[in-house]
Amino acid sequence: MVPLVTGASFAFWMLMPVMILGALGTILARKPVHSALSLAAVMVSLAVQYAAQQAPFLFAVQIIVYTGAILMLFLFVMMIVGVDTSESLVETIKGQRVLAILAALGFFILLIFAVGNALVGRPTGLAQANNANGGNVQGLAALIFGRYVVAFEATSALLITAALGAMVLAHRERTRKKKTQAELVTERLRKYAETGAHPGALPPPGVYARHNAVDTPALLANGEIAEVSVSSTLRQRGSVQNPADLIAPTKQTVQAIAPDRAENPATAVASYVPHPATPARGIQPELEPGESEEEN
Repeated sequence: MVPLVTGASFAFWMLMPVMILGALGTILARKPVHSALSLAAVMVSLAVQYAAQQAPFLFAVQIIVYTGAILMLFLFVMMIVGVDTSESLVETIKGQRVLAILAALGFFILLIFAVGNALVGRPTGLAQANNANGGNVQGLAALIFGRYVVAFEATSALLITAALGAMVLAHRERTRKKKTQAELVTERLRKYAETGAHPGALPPPGVYARHNAVDTPALLANGEIAEVSVSSTLRQRGSVQNPADLIAPTKQTVQAIAPDRAENPATAVASYVPHPATPARGIQPELEPGESEEEN
């Protein structure tokens, strides 16, 4: 008896729409981040296909290496460079569009032959290959360190050379002596005396009402907005939340509690009144009408 529906066929027909939509989203999405996330959906679906085809090693590699490491690295690079960065459409290499079209046609022909061989021929599947070597991982080891050992070692050497070349190109020689902590403090205090720049660390983004995000500016003690608390990149993009919208609920509350102080919510708290018997250090007790400071 041959089962009508197997695990591999069920996974294929269930994940095929997801993979097609993810592939289209990768190509048609306007933002690079959306394209990367669509590609992640395709790669995760492909990993499930490997698992359904009894290939646990490829399933783990697809999830850990390609989706979890390489694709997420691309995504982090796009976030660092900027999601609004547009690619240049000027061709720096002549004939690259012709070569791209030829490569696409070759890949399309190869795909037709692969699908045709699967439909017309009689593929043995992975079960026979796994049983011949005692398992899936053992079969891959026999191919990598036996039949394809030269290609595998050449590829590993190429990747190591590329990594070392990237580190050499990105390395920057230090042209001046590294500043000590005392010199850095002196420089910050000099800038504070000359330009008024704050010598300490910049204030973090605001935690105000229900908002706690990097695009929410912080509020100073006097109720003013700390512009330096938000990244300059967000300010240039116009992604900073409007402080007037953030302070509006507080103004409404202060209007109901203290109408005379509603215009400045930062002064809506009651002023400190020291105890007449034990005044706080540095705070003079309030004088009664007609009482002088000498009499007190």
